[in-house]
Amino acid sequence: MDYFRSKKQPEILDPTSPDFLKRKATPASQAPQQMPPQGDLAPSSIFDKVEQRKKPDRAKDARSQPPASSRDPAVLAAALDPDPAYRRRWQRRQIIRDVHNRGQLTKAQRIARTERESLCKSQFFKTSVKKLMPLARQIAGKPIEDAIIQMRFSKKRVAKDVKKHLEYARDEAVVKRGMGLGLIRSGAGAPKATGESGQPNEQSPGMVVEDKKGKRRYVTDTSSIYVDEAWVGRGTYGRDYDIRARGRANMLRPPETSITVRLKEEATRIRLMDEREQKRQRKKVWTALPDRPVTAQRQYCLW
Repeated sequence: MDYFRSKKQPEILDPTSPDFLKRKATPASQAPQQMPPQGDLAPSSIFDKVEQRKKPDRAKDARSQPPASSRDPAVLAAALDPDPAYRRRWQRRQIIRDVHNRGQLTKAQRIARTERESLCKSQFFKTSVKKLMPLARQIAGKPIEDAIIQMRFSKKRVAKDVKKHLEYARDEAVVKRGMGLGLIRSGAGAPKATGESGQPNEQSPGMVVEDKKGKRRYVTDTSSIYVDEAWVGRGTYGRDYDIRARGRANMLRPPETSITVRLKEEATRIRLMDEREQKRQRKKVWTALPDRPVTAQRQYCLW
């Protein structure tokens, strides 16, 4: 016990005291460790990388990315030309067809190059074909704006969905096909030019167009959109239950139906009207046979 009592115990100093710092002084060969400034992290801290991830250097990332021109053409060809052999065969058939036709376009090709049309199919509505067919007949042949007004004031429940589909089809035709922009292309939105008298020049008057049903309409813009055709399509049947008495239930099959509209411009209706008029003019006038006696055959049958 005396041994342990006689042994000198080390003094415990405060780490923040100057005496403790003097005793812990490192030799000159070893550089003192630099303490990080207040509010910052040490370079060896594990949280330093987290802070870097929170604040990425976007300019450095943009410089590190390769330019767009250095993309691999083989990878792009896999998406743009997945089957080169089929593409070459298709091009060969097209060239052979053009040689046989001597470079002349068919009537359908000429119409497709000069006229615009848009086909739009709706999603399935929770209604039947019998209830949707009258609405399809009602909007067929009408201008798109008139068809939307008809569906707006219709008492049918599904007319609200048909109205939304017509608005979507109209916007899609304008954006994707460039339909209904005749007045904008011709500069109708700009101020009218004035003549020598200083009065603004009037626009060219419209024309009366007759549809295939014989109904006439007054058209001022040949690029205005109208509903050329509208038909419905039967979809799948859902499943519902009709709860009855005594713990019984009947199985219901509610139908689903879609509607498809084909939109065209009034220029197409004008062309069809001219074709019908030309066909009517080429038709020969029917004349009755002259009254003369029959001499080349017997008057009565021989049996």
